[in-house]
Amino acid sequence: MSKSDVYEPPTVWQWDSQNGGRFSNINRPISGATHEKELPVGEHPLQLHSLATPNGVKVTVMLEELLELGISDAEYDAYPVNISEGEQFGSGFVEINPNSKIPALLDRSANPPIRVFESGAILLYLAEKFDAFYPKTPADRAACQSWLMWHMGSAPFLGGGFGHFYAYAPEKYRYPIDRYTMEVKRQLDVLDKHLADNTYLCGDEYTIADIGTYPWYGALVQGYLYDAAEFLDVASYTHVRRWADQIAERPAVRRGRRVNRVWGDEDKQLAERHSAADFEK
Repeated sequence: MSKSDVYEPPTVWQWDSQNGGRFSNINRPISGATHEKELPVGEHPLQLHSLATPNGVKVTVMLEELLELGISDAEYDAYPVNISEGEQFGSGFVEINPNSKIPALLDRSANPPIRVFESGAILLYLAEKFDAFYPKTPADRAACQSWLMWHMGSAPFLGGGFGHFYAYAPEKYRYPIDRYTMEVKRQLDVLDKHLADNTYLCGDEYTIADIGTYPWYGALVQGYLYDAAEFLDVASYTHVRRWADQIAERPAVRRGRRVNRVWGDEDKQLAERHSAADFEK
């Protein structure tokens, strides 16, 4: 980078809608709805509005895991939200999530309906509502909460940091790529050392901590994120790979990864989900 390329921040930053590269059409420094749009409503109490990004997959996997346990009250309708076209700024979506990020869940079994946003909060809500995938003892529950919050705090460095500058930024610069690569590899090392002595993040029990962490870090070491597996030398994190491969074999995980997916191989897509029969169509 030459000296002339060095960015000098202005005294007061001003928004330029042309900045932001690939996501410049949806990025803005204010919140709230940009247009009126009602959300579709299905027949089940649980209404999910999402997309099969890592944060969205957490919730669809959780719901499919609950159904796998035979919990029929966890049946749900899932509708895709086209975030590249700004559908998350529609008035109906903003009513559920004022932060305009997927996923967003509306539970109509309560009166008035309960809105839940942020993927970690949705996992906790569903785990408590259905008493599943959440340890019972105080010590185990504390461990589960710790790893759940670990991934919520760490994943933005992987997605918004590493993923953005490595895969999506309009230009590649060494400093941010090095900075976030170092942090992602540190995080993978944290996981790898922990999983060397634990089957799952909370010992032998599969919990919402695993359900939340897998769509980011499991997908990363399995080569599904950013085409960065070789760059990050993910093969060296053998315990994370073992954990990820084990989770990926779960039927509910295979189903959950398809829900609200609108890209890739057609047999791996399921834009909307209203019943188990949809997976056979």
